[in-house]
Amino acid sequence: MVASAFTSSAVTGVAKVARVASGCAVVLPLARIATVVIGGVVAVEAVPMVLGVMGFTATGITSSSIAAKMMSAAAIANGGGVAPGSLVATLQSLGATGLSGLTRFILGSIGSAIAAGIARFY
Repeated sequence: MVASAFTSSAVTGVAKVARVASGCAVVLPLARIATVVIGGVVAVEAVPMVLGVMGFTATGITSSSIAAKMMSAAAIANGGGVAPGSLVATLQSLGATGLSGLTRFILGSIGSAIAAGIARFY
């Protein structure tokens, strides 16, 4: 079993994670940790906002929106209706009910990974 200790220094702006069993320590700047956390939060919060702006809302698809145009194209391609499980149906479901816990976790992980990748260059 690996034991870990976490210490933080506000003066130096560095978080130190020490692995007791292996004897090695990893030093991470607090700014990078904050960037990764913020990336995850932004990803989770941005998706419902984007869906709303597109026109996928809790009260249905907004007229004259991108969502309405997508629904119209899907209905024409499908012979008059929107197929269950299609992109339009899925996005409207997300707009109406919100994101599940698993979806939030996946989006947060992806946002954190993207932010970590970007932070490597700074």
